[in-house]
Amino acid sequence: MTEIKHLYEVRPRKDKRGADLISDVLPFGRLWYDTPDHAIGYAMHASRSHNAVIHVYDAAGSVIETHEHKGEFKAVATAFRKLRRTRAKRALLGWLWSQRRLDLPL
Repeated sequence: MTEIKHLYEVRPRKDKRGADLISDVLPFGRLWYDTPDHAIGYAMHASRSHNAVIHVYDAAGSVIETHEHKGEFKAVATAFRKLRRTRAKRALLGWLWSQRRLDLPL
């Protein structure tokens, strides 16, 4: 089975006014940020349920940083939301929340 990864690129803008976050998974393909750190933060947040690789480039086009983000598996939460609310479900979700610090609706 092939693992799907979101691939992001953070590149400095040619007009030297911040950085562009570029990816096929973004709704418009490219977003403009004032600093590369803000672009990296958004990429990690946007791919919180997927694995992601973020490459940061310098003005010459060389990779200067690579960040790998392992997404959290949320299929358990989706499956349990479809079930009726029972005491066992609430207990299990409470245990999951306490072990992994997941923010799950009970």
